[in-house]
Formats: sequence, C-alpha cells, structure tokens
Amino acid sequence: MVGVTVTQTDPIGDMLTRIRNGIAVHRDWVSTPPSKLKRAVLELLKKEGFISDYHLFQEEAGEVLRIRLLYDEDNQSVIKGLRRISRPGLRVYVDKKQLPRFYGGRGLSVISTSKGLLSGQDAWRRGIGGEVLCYVW
Repeated sequence: MVGVTVTQTDPIGDMLTRIRNGIAVHRDWVSTPPSKLKRAVLELLKKEGFISDYHLFQEEAGEVLRIRLLYDEDNQSVIKGLRRISRPGLRVYVDKKQLPRFYGGRGLSVISTSKGLLSGQDAWRRGIGGEVLCYVW
C-alpha cells in the first residue's frame, strides 16, 4: 500500500515488541522510529546492561533508531522478557511507597517521573513515584 501512513497509538509498546521479536529470531539489531522517550528508555536499558547499544541512523525513509541486542556467551539473550505496563488506554501510576520491585530486584521497572526516566530502584532511592512504563527481566 503505497502512500499509506500508519499512526502508532503506543510507540513504546511498538518498540518493546520489535525488541521481543528480534530476540525471538536472534537478530543482532532491530530498528524503530525515533523519539525522545524511546531514546530515554534505551539509555536506561543500556545503563542497566539489557542492550549493547543504540544509534540514530539516517535512512532513505527518514531517521531510525537502531538497537543492538545483547547476548551472553551461550548465545542466549540477556533480556528474558519485556512487559508493557502503562499504556495509552490505561495509565498506571504509583507513589513512592508503591514502587515495584520486579523479579526480586533482578528485573528493571522503568518509571517516568518528574525528574525524568528512572529505574524503579533509583526512583525509590530518590523517594519519588511516577508512571510505570514497563518491566524488563
């Protein structure tokens, strides 16, 4: 279908699905349309050791974020699972006392706070709550 523009209603959910699908077929990297929020999520995933790296590339169709997936020495993905929590149809907010500890502290909860995007552990240390975007384990 030439000339048809598809509108994404959940760009973060789309990015997580692309990562999940890339892991399922053992891709080295996946691409997604860029946004500031996606870059912030990817920076947190990189800092926590769930992805290798990401870069912004210019292609003929426009800019894309290329995400390099990370595998261990047994060729198993470091990311075992991704779960979108807050979505456009149902926003999930928590206060500082309700911040989730996912997978007994081994997983990562991504929280959008007034101080920017933080891991659940960082938000707990700072004593602030926010919107729970996703869990990664």
